[in-house]
This record gives sequence, C-alpha cells and structure tokens, in this order.
Amino acid sequence: MKNPLSIYIVQTDLVWENTNQNLLRMQWHIQRTEPNSMVVLPEMFNTGFTMNSIDYAETMNGITLNWIKEMSTDRCICGSLAIEEQGKYYNRFVAVYNGEIIAQYDKRHLFSLGNEQNHYTPGDASIRFEWNGWTFAPFICYDLRFPEWIRREAGADVLLFVANWPKSRNSAWNALLKARAIENQCFVVGGNRVGTDELGFPHLGCSQIIDYVGSHLVAPIENREVLIHQVLEAGPMHRFREKYPFLNDIHPQ
Repeated sequence: MKNPLSIYIVQTDLVWENTNQNLLRMQWHIQRTEPNSMVVLPEMFNTGFTMNSIDYAETMNGITLNWIKEMSTDRCICGSLAIEEQGKYYNRFVAVYNGEIIAQYDKRHLFSLGNEQNHYTPGDASIRFEWNGWTFAPFICYDLRFPEWIRREAGADVLLFVANWPKSRNSAWNALLKARAIENQCFVVGGNRVGTDELGFPHLGCSQIIDYVGSHLVAPIENREVLIHQVLEAGPMHRFREKYPFLNDIHPQ
C-alpha cells in the first residue's frame, strides 16, 4: 500500500533570464513546504522560456542544479531548465531528492512556433521514475499536445507537466490536462507560470491537479502567484483501475 503523496506546485512569475532572482523566489516558496513532499517548479524556472541557449544554458554541475541539490533535503524538487551537454542544448526536466538527481527527461516535442527546435535538441526517450513508492512520468509543456507520446508511460500513478503555457491557448491547457487524466486513469499535475514574459506573452498559470476520473482536486488557479498543496491517495485510483481495466486493452504499438 502506497503512503499518501504530499505534492506542491509553485505558480509564480519568472524574471527574464535572471537566474539569481528566480532561484531566490523559488527558495522562498520551497521553504514554506513540508518535509517528505514533492515540489513542482515551472518549465525553465530559472530563466523563463529563453531561446538564448548559448548564453543561459548550464551544465549538470552548474549553479541551478547545485542549488536544487542543496534545497532537496527531505524533498523531491522537480522542474526544467536549459542544459548544455557535449555541445548540444536541451530543455531538461530533473527530479532531485536529498542531493541526488533521481530522474531526468529531455523535452521531446520542441515548440516550433517559438523556434525552440533551432536552439535545443529534442529528447528521444520518455521516462518513468519512482519516489516514495509512487511512479511518475514527466513531460514538458508542448508534450501535452501529443497523447501518443504520453501513452508510452501508461500505468504511471502521476503524470507531471511543467510549462510556460500562454494565456492565448489556455483553454487547450485545461482541456488537454483533463483528457490525459481520463485516458490514462491517473493523477495529472500541471504546473504553469504567471506573468508576462520578455516577448510580451501573458501567462495565466491555471496550475491544477486532476484525478484519475478527470475531476479537479485543485481547480485551475488563475493569474496569481500561489503555492498549491494537495495530498494524493493511491488506493481509490487502483480500485478504479481494477473496476474499469481500460489500460489492459491498449494495443501494443
């Protein structure tokens, strides 16, 4: 039997390409969370959704990763940032617990409307990781529009989505998160930023947590900075899957 999962989402504005200011803001939120919790930060939480990868990407031993390791005592901290590795640049999700990187995932679907593909290299593998007895599948922003990719991790307890999803397509954000929860019979956690970025795009946030039947445990919280907290129970989800074993009927690709 899984223990309850305590999970937080940090919904905040991001200071454009200012790592120090952003880490200070994230630290203030993280210090308000309880030990033995998961903390979900937005996509590119240290810089905003920058295409200046050459100037702002860090290594896996850079300032931001070392900061996360220090902050992760008794907490699993998740989010994405720009990473340089062997001359290539990635929009990389990391999960860090007690100073150790326990998972990393490179964004597969790069946002062509923002020319992300010209500045970053796509990942080639979805992943699943375990923490505190729960299984998680992480995805980044634009990945949300590609259910066939997400379906590769069917059976995970929680789908994690970190994003810089703009106001202009907010209705899609809300609809697609709910659809992913229903079709995968799992919890969905969507963490998004607020505020207007340097390019003039406003973000409403609408971070939310949805259960395995598509009902909101935390309804979309719009257009304000907030630290969201929810405790998830696995038992009802597994009983629901046993009663309605739809995942067993997925045809192998």
